[in-house]
Amino acid sequence: MRIVGGALRGRKLAAPKGDATRPTLERVREALFDILQQEITGGGFLDLFAGTGAVGIEAWSRGARPVVFVEERAQAVAALRRNMDSLGVAEMARVLPLPAARALRILGAEGFRAGVIFADPPYADPRWPDLLAGLGEAGLLAPGGVLVVEHALKSPPETPAGLERGRSYKYGDTGLTVFWNGQG
Repeated sequence: MRIVGGALRGRKLAAPKGDATRPTLERVREALFDILQQEITGGGFLDLFAGTGAVGIEAWSRGARPVVFVEERAQAVAALRRNMDSLGVAEMARVLPLPAARALRILGAEGFRAGVIFADPPYADPRWPDLLAGLGEAGLLAPGGVLVVEHALKSPPETPAGLERGRSYKYGDTGLTVFWNGQG
């Protein structure tokens, strides 16, 4: 696994052994950043269910500032921190090793706003549709901001309250669905 674009292009990323972490494939990350294009430098980037941090580090590599990673699984957080350290970006990003719902409450209370939120929840986790439903109302997505959800192709997400549904994209068994905060 490697960074596919930006200042860190070609640098390798580590992933924990086993199948507990499902890193976003390079071709899907490349497609994601093709979709986002100019949005990436328009504000903060929130990587929910960050795993190894591949997507958030890719965003940082392409100019997103600040980048916040949210990941609750200790093994994935360890891999994320190793990746950040090895790439020299540990001091330039924030890691919240917490459940997503709790991290979102903290970020909301701090007034954090993201130009882009990327969510790659565990497909089988029954909590993520409820979390996604509340995300539109949480106020974390800046006006005109973009939420992208990675999901199993056969299980597209519902449109979160307060957001507008954009296009969906297909990459094998993986789907990316885009939502916009039209309040801008």
